[in-house]
Amino acid sequence: MRKEVKIGFIGIIAIALLITGINYLKGVRMLQASSYYYVEYTNINGLAISSPIFASGYKVGIVRDIQYNHAKPGHVVVEIDLDQNLTIPTGTYGELVTDMLGTVKMNLLLNLESKNICQPGDTLPGIVNNGLMGIAEGIMPKVEQLMPKMDSILHSLNLLLSNPALSTTLENAEKLTANLNVTTRQLNHLMQSDLPILTNRMTTIADNFVVISENLKGIDYAKTFQQIDSTLYNVQLLTQKLNSKDNTIGLLFNDPTLYNNLNITTANAASLLEDLQAHPKRYVHFSLFGKKDKTDIR
Repeated sequence: MRKEVKIGFIGIIAIALLITGINYLKGVRMLQASSYYYVEYTNINGLAISSPIFASGYKVGIVRDIQYNHAKPGHVVVEIDLDQNLTIPTGTYGELVTDMLGTVKMNLLLNLESKNICQPGDTLPGIVNNGLMGIAEGIMPKVEQLMPKMDSILHSLNLLLSNPALSTTLENAEKLTANLNVTTRQLNHLMQSDLPILTNRMTTIADNFVVISENLKGIDYAKTFQQIDSTLYNVQLLTQKLNSKDNTIGLLFNDPTLYNNLNITTANAASLLEDLQAHPKRYVHFSLFGKKDKTDIR
C-alpha cells in the first residue's frame, strides 16, 4: 500500500513539474504575482496564446487566453497576464504588430499623460499595426496592376536595345562628348591666353576713349558751329553766283551761247580734218626739185 502511495505521489510531483516546465517554456511565471486584463480586437492577425507582451520594448507579460466574443460578433477578446507591479493608465492601447517572419506580438501603448489607473479585469481597446507585412500586402495589388505595364516596358526596352540605331546614337554621343571636350580645352586656352590680351586691348581702347573725351571737352563748340555756319553761308553765296548771270562764271554756266559756239567750233574742226584727210594737196605742197623761183615762171 505504501509503495502505491509513493508511486502516486511521485506521479503527482512529475505532473506538477511537467506543467511547471511547460508553462515556464511558454513564459508563464507560476510563482510570480500577476494581473489580468482584457484587450478587444476585430482582427488578431494570428495572435497565439503565450505570445509575449511588451511595453516600451520590455517584456511585461504574455497572452493567457483568446476567446471569440459571441455577444459582439466580429470581436475577439484577448486575456493578458501582466506583471502585478505594472500600472496601466487609462487610454492605453494594445497594439498588434506583425514582423517580417509573420510572428504577431502585442505592444502596450501606455498613455503616460493620464493620471487615472486601470484596474485588473478592465478591457483595453486594441489596434492592429501590420508593419512591413501590411505595407507589402497593400503594395501587392498595385504591383499586380503594374506587371502588364512592366512587360510592355521590358518589351519596348528590348526592341530599343536591339535597334542598330542605338549603337549609332551612342557613337554620335561619344563623338559629341569628344567635341565638347575639345571645345572646353579651347575655351580654357582662350580664357588663359587670348582673353587677357583682349582685355588689355579693350582697356587700351577705353583709355583712348577717355583721352578723346578729355580732348572733346576742350573744344569750343560754339565757335566751331559759327565757323561751320559761315562756311555754309559762303557756299550758299557761291551757289547763288553760279546760278546768276551777272558774273563771268555765272554766264559760263548759265548762258547757252558759249555752249553753242563750242559745238559749232567743234563741228567746223571735225569738217576741216575730214577735208584735210580727203584732199591733203590743197593744204600741203611738196616739190622733188626744190622750190622754184618765181622769176623762172614765164
